[in-house]
Amino acid sequence: MVVNNFLSRFGPEILQRSSEHLFLVGTSLGIAILIGIPLGILVTRQPLLSKPVIGLANLVQTIPSLALFGFLIPLPLVGGIGARTAIVALTLYSLLPIIRNTYTGITGVDPSVREAGLGMGMTDWQLLVQVEFPLALGVILAGVRVATVIAIGLAAIASPIGAGGLGDLIFRGVAVLDHQRILAGAIPAALMALLADILLGQLESHFSIRRSL
Repeated sequence: MVVNNFLSRFGPEILQRSSEHLFLVGTSLGIAILIGIPLGILVTRQPLLSKPVIGLANLVQTIPSLALFGFLIPLPLVGGIGARTAIVALTLYSLLPIIRNTYTGITGVDPSVREAGLGMGMTDWQLLVQVEFPLALGVILAGVRVATVIAIGLAAIASPIGAGGLGDLIFRGVAVLDHQRILAGAIPAALMALLADILLGQLESHFSIRRSL
């Protein structure tokens, strides 16, 4: 009875806010993967860049999320009120685990395997695509897994800048001390993070097993 009343009151809005939340997370993660993996590969080929690139991504993680939203809003092209600013911020927060794990995964490939590939006449590109990247994929997916959970949690804080998502329910519930409304936003966000963690964890385990064979 309580569950039925809860769903009848909040069900449609939970679906709407969940779809907005997934859009923010999915878009920002897609952009972070497209930027982060190539950057991680680059710093394996240019070791001098590893400290400044990873250090800069690390610096972004130290900025409080609401402060970062505030810094981005006045900026042209990437700022403003709405989903665009939230996506930029979530992308920045997602970069560190993806870059770091890509770098760690590729540099962690057994040197004897790398030497064997070079001995067979492989070019650096062939070595990367056919040997290093497949062996590092489990570690890279671990970074994507961490970035996903972080993005799902942080996307809830994007509500005050008009980005939508499950944070709308949470912030409105806090404003009027409506615990049911808070739970209507918090429970789906937690379930979303848990499901993403389980699915990506299974993928990570699969590729980690392949690496060990």
